[in-house]
Amino acid sequence: MSFAHRFPLIGDEEGELVRSIGLDVHRDFCEVAIAEAGEVRSPGRVETTPAALELFAGSLCSADRVALEVTGNAWEIARILEPHVGEVLVVHPGDTGIRQARAKTDRLDARALAKLLAAGSLDGLWMPDEQTRALRRRLARRSQLVRARTRAKNECHAVLVRRLITKPAVSDLFGLAGREWLREVGLPVEERETVDGCLRQIDFLDEEIAAVEKQVARDALTSPQIKRLMTVPGVNVIVAATFLAAVGDVSRFPGTRQLVGYLGLDPRVRQSGNTPATHGRISKQGSASARHALVEAAWSVVRQPGPQRAFYQRIRARRGHQVAVVAAARKLACLFWCMLTRGEDYAFAQPSLTKKKLRRLELAAGAPRYQGGRTVWSTNDSMRQAERDLALQAERAYERTVADWQSTRGASATPGRASQRPSKGKQRGRASVPDPAL
Repeated sequence: MSFAHRFPLIGDEEGELVRSIGLDVHRDFCEVAIAEAGEVRSPGRVETTPAALELFAGSLCSADRVALEVTGNAWEIARILEPHVGEVLVVHPGDTGIRQARAKTDRLDARALAKLLAAGSLDGLWMPDEQTRALRRRLARRSQLVRARTRAKNECHAVLVRRLITKPAVSDLFGLAGREWLREVGLPVEERETVDGCLRQIDFLDEEIAAVEKQVARDALTSPQIKRLMTVPGVNVIVAATFLAAVGDVSRFPGTRQLVGYLGLDPRVRQSGNTPATHGRISKQGSASARHALVEAAWSVVRQPGPQRAFYQRIRARRGHQVAVVAAARKLACLFWCMLTRGEDYAFAQPSLTKKKLRRLELAAGAPRYQGGRTVWSTNDSMRQAERDLALQAERAYERTVADWQSTRGASATPGRASQRPSKGKQRGRASVPDPAL
């Protein structure tokens, strides 16, 4: 039976009547369900091949709406269907409630999607453009390669632990001095084969990681947004690219609260009856890679002099190190939103450090090195020290601002709590904080 008979069009050419189509996507096929005029029918399945999907898309009209859950091939299916229908919604499986259904089959899942779409109960995920999608794919591949390299390195360390061999005096076991030490250490034949095989894997993975980072660096050199984020001390190209790959167009977030919720850095809230609301751990919704990159960057940012370190120290005095680092990551996301929406670089940037990072970026992209002994680290020491002194002044200014604010409004109901031990349990309520852009 042809697609025209299986999926007959309804309504006139103006598209007054709208069909809601649900697709339960699998690797080899999509189960189809159509909701129209208050009824739901299941016409069958469509193969997930480009030819079959193009034929299926041709049987739809411009007023139709399609919903499918996000999977590995969902974005490509949405790309094929989008020119032929009015709207394609790619939804998160956790937002549909299908997982909690007592009876769960492909046919029932597709019908549930069609019903939810017809009722207007689905919120679609943001569909990235081709450039953002390519950046996501490259960063995901780099992350997989780094994890594989870490496993190989851990296997080498495990060999040394099994043979009761102490750590070498060198800082990097897999550098030149460390590899020389590994060649000289006495190991049984089978253990030597393991170490040599792991070293070959590490060499191969280093080349693959360098190739991916070279392409990411080339893309970053043409992106003013990535270079703007790199003006923050402690933020490198991987952190900036990971943030932009997860967020895409930052203007789609009306404020920092929506962005923080999208990244999963907002605290969970519990409230029932007359009891006050309690704020627990962060929700961890959204992109895990972007969240991890921000937390890792926060470790470096809080070591640099400036308002970010003053903010971290203030939170650490009340809540401890772990909470303070996550709070610094949230502050960093808010800072990124302000910089990108306003089109401004970091107000407390250190020009010599930024120039050094950009030069490293050019070298990673394949630019020739300077001749005559000049290297990427050739920086005026006095200028570098002057910039750090200015950053320290900004840090002190932030501390004075917070101290004045606490003396007039009160940051805590308990006097002197900032000098006490970290608090335990869940925080009740939520105290207001200074402008996230500070």
